Amino acid sequence: MFRPNKLKRALKRGAKANGLFLQLGSPAVAEIAAGAGYDCVLIDREHGMGDIASGVAEMVAAQAHGATALMRVPVNDPVPIKLALDAGVEGIMIPALHDGDGARRAAMSCRYPPKGFRGFAASVVRASNFGHRTEDYLRGVERELLVIGQIESAAGVENAEAIAATEGVDMIFVGPYDLAANVGHLGDPDHKVPRKAIAHVEKMAKKHGKFLGAIPTPGRDPASLYRDGYDLVITQTDVGMLRQFCQTDLAAALKAGKRKR
Repeated sequence: MFRPNKLKRALKRGAKANGLFLQLGSPAVAEIAAGAGYDCVLIDREHGMGDIASGVAEMVAAQAHGATALMRVPVNDPVPIKLALDAGVEGIMIPALHDGDGARRAAMSCRYPPKGFRGFAASVVRASNFGHRTEDYLRGVERELLVIGQIESAAGVENAEAIAATEGVDMIFVGPYDLAANVGHLGDPDHKVPRKAIAHVEKMAKKHGKFLGAIPTPGRDPASLYRDGYDLVITQTDVGMLRQFCQTDLAAALKAGKRKR
């Protein structure tokens, strides 16, 4: 649904933003998260369980409470990118950018000709309020859309400058766990090898004036990420929060009943 992008405008003012990954495909969870006050929700279609239809329902729920709706597509391909944009996401995350060419394809997938090759259906899709605001949408979509490119591989680190220099990519988002695995340290994103690689990505993002985003790791909590120059931190996942609460609650119940599992 076309409207001013509160998140992108806040980032441009220098604000630090937070968000929650949504993997369950639940509009109710999106509504709860937005109502709690998260700046954005990031609907995950790379690892999450939903589809475009559930994604639209999540967007409606989040946007109704003032949160910006972002979506991570499963792959750097024009088709899922087009579907997400037509559905009305305010920001899109493209995973696994490995080089400048991939970053340019991602950016061009988000733009109509002549700057890109996004398929045109602006007069009927939800993004333009189903055609009620087509002209406004066409005038403002490039300005309002937040395009986020993920770097999460050794190749991406090697080509971080070319990726960060790409016109049309607004934010570089570090994927610390995939990056750690890709450089030989599965499950250990705070090891010195992936940390050195991440530091290079950070440097290139800032050199080219891009926003910087990430998720926390055991060795880097949100406060430390913000201190290190990150603009957006996706602090948790709905799955992780529910799992942790269930584990804590069950442990307390078992202790109260003096029963072990």
